[in-house]
Amino acid sequence: QVQLQESGGGLVQTGGSLSLSCEASGRTDRTYAAAWFRQFPGGDRELVGGISWSGLHTYYVDSVKGRFTIDRDNVKNMVYLQMNSLKPEDTAVYYCAAGRADSSSTIQTSRYWYSYWGQGTQVTVSS
Repeated sequence: QVQLQESGGGLVQTGGSLSLSCEASGRTDRTYAAAWFRQFPGGDRELVGGISWSGLHTYYVDSVKGRFTIDRDNVKNMVYLQMNSLKPEDTAVYYCAAGRADSSSTIQTSRYWYSYWGQGTQVTVSS
């Protein structure tokens, strides 16, 4: 089992930046792909981006490309989401997710693949 804990959410003005962190604990001695998802009020949880275990492979949805960056530190068991040039439409609850991967280069885009989830952190971008 792996437990995930997000931190770093909050309120920011349009054009501002926020950095989210996700700390993993438990059975972290295995190969995990990770991702960030977000959920709008009344909506489904949707992918923001993912990162392979190696950290060499990343994927972003079009709406955040060039603005958001995902990174990880496997020594510290941390995954990060750096969000720049934030827009009001980025307002959502952000979730960290992880899943066992067969290789260090695996990235998964489906939320159904991920077995482990954090509790979520609210990001609010004011206009």
